[in-house]
Amino acid sequence: MIEIERKFLVKSDAFKDKAYKKIAILQGFLNTHPNRTVRVRIKGEKAYLTVKGKTNKEGLTRFEWEKEIKKTDAHSLIDLCEPGIIDKTRYLVKSGKHTFEVDEFFGDNQGLMVAEVELKSETEDFEKPDWLGREVTGDVKYYNSQLSKKPFKKWED
Repeated sequence: MIEIERKFLVKSDAFKDKAYKKIAILQGFLNTHPNRTVRVRIKGEKAYLTVKGKTNKEGLTRFEWEKEIKKTDAHSLIDLCEPGIIDKTRYLVKSGKHTFEVDEFFGDNQGLMVAEVELKSETEDFEKPDWLGREVTGDVKYYNSQLSKKPFKKWED
């Protein structure tokens, strides 16, 4: 239940032509404490409740627990969430032995695209596609829990 991932900005939408799956996601946060977040997510036709722990110093590793729940329950829980519901489309894109999850955000986060790759270890190598931009692993402003509080449209240039 330990998640190891690296996060990057996306510099073009060239990934869309290579995506093998596209999923609509709606998510909210019941709790965004710095030591833990509790998220409700509707992902296509399924729904999940997720608890994430605090990341390590580098922002690469953290505890994650997830349980599938009824979609109707998820809609009810989203109504209880803190302000700032996240609306995005996730694209799954293969690159070498890995799959990148590329999120294109909408609403108050329109214009932001972020890619994540899950790894087996913090030092695992992976193939970087040409549409991948600057690494933002560990930069908390790119966490969905923070994007719900201070969306991309409110960032200063």
